[in-house]
Amino acid sequence: MTADAAMAAGMIDETDPHALFDSWLAEARAAEANDPEAMTLATVDVGGRPSARTVLLKGQDRRGFVFYTNQQSRKAADLGADPVAALLFHWKSLRRQIRIEGSISRVSAEQADAYFATRPRDSQLGAWASDQSRPLLSEAHLAARFQAIAVRFNGGVVARPPHWGGYRVEPVSMEFWLDRPHRLHQRRQFTRTGDRWESTLLYP
Repeated sequence: MTADAAMAAGMIDETDPHALFDSWLAEARAAEANDPEAMTLATVDVGGRPSARTVLLKGQDRRGFVFYTNQQSRKAADLGADPVAALLFHWKSLRRQIRIEGSISRVSAEQADAYFATRPRDSQLGAWASDQSRPLLSEAHLAARFQAIAVRFNGGVVARPPHWGGYRVEPVSMEFWLDRPHRLHQRRQFTRTGDRWESTLLYP
């Protein structure tokens, strides 16, 4: 059963954007061939200049949407200067998208450690080897750094780098967009005040 059918049948609370998100994501995981958790993350720097890139959703609950990154990267600098962000999920095969806007907080060190421990070993080593967003002399230089890191840990447990961690987007707005014929698309926007969500339909 699709999320739309489930909502129509009263199986999904249409006043709860988190329940609707979970349903749409479950369908995307079944339909999308690659990275259904991919999302565009938009930030602004200290001068108000926007920047966007694709990251992967690594957890979500009613507190928000979590991703991880090098905290010396450009995105991290933006979030430090202005701790707000926007997310966009676009599932082309389902002809759906979700827009999310909210404030930013860091996940705890314990949560970051727990997630880092689940990453493939090469990804763990890469987190140490990369000075993300900074100029790179050559690909050979990066490969040499990666090998040096591998030797350093020598088959042992790879600890989380101190400059690597997670962020949570705490939503204040969530908009669900569904393709419809004749460009009469359905747009349902949820806005949060305190712990309460209000829903309204928008013109396409």
